[in-house]
Amino acid sequence: MSLPYILVLYYSRNGSLANMAREMARGVEQVSGVEARLRTVPAVSAVCEATAAAVPETGAVYATEDDLRHCAGLLLGSPTRFGNMAAPMKYFIDSTSGLWLSGALIDKPAGTFTSTSSLHGGQETTLLSMALPLLHQGMIWAGLPYSNPELVATQEGGTPYGATHVAGADSNSELSQTEIKLCRAQGERIARLAKKLSD
Repeated sequence: MSLPYILVLYYSRNGSLANMAREMARGVEQVSGVEARLRTVPAVSAVCEATAAAVPETGAVYATEDDLRHCAGLLLGSPTRFGNMAAPMKYFIDSTSGLWLSGALIDKPAGTFTSTSSLHGGQETTLLSMALPLLHQGMIWAGLPYSNPELVATQEGGTPYGATHVAGADSNSELSQTEIKLCRAQGERIARLAKKLSD
């Protein structure tokens, strides 16, 4: 019998969100009896007939509705696009009305994470924009408490709404140690909440 899993679902264009997702997964797997499942979503094409390969050439495989349906909890990550989640993630989320109709995600814990080029690039509004459909699904959205000392002292990414990363103007800054710790803390928190809520 497989372990309950936290779905770490992300869209990453330049690699920052993929790196954050891997750190989230490391945090999830600090909790015994829970595993992490990394999944991504395909880019949205401006050409109507264009389709993505069924399996990406690199990185995590594409998420299915069943990945979401059967998760014990969710960590949802997207880069910011004008203070909102990126279109590929929105497209995927918009396709989950069947889960809403069935109530499949009710009472499962969820968290959100993001990356921006600049410190004030819309991190918190992006985290909130991703939380809204999760709340409609009946999920229990959880951020990061200030008991994480990195949250109080950060000069980089990190908010009480969820882990964040400042990627820099060229979008290739590595995750800082503070950002890594906050990603892992958020992964661990969602995994712990999933265990408590499933008892």
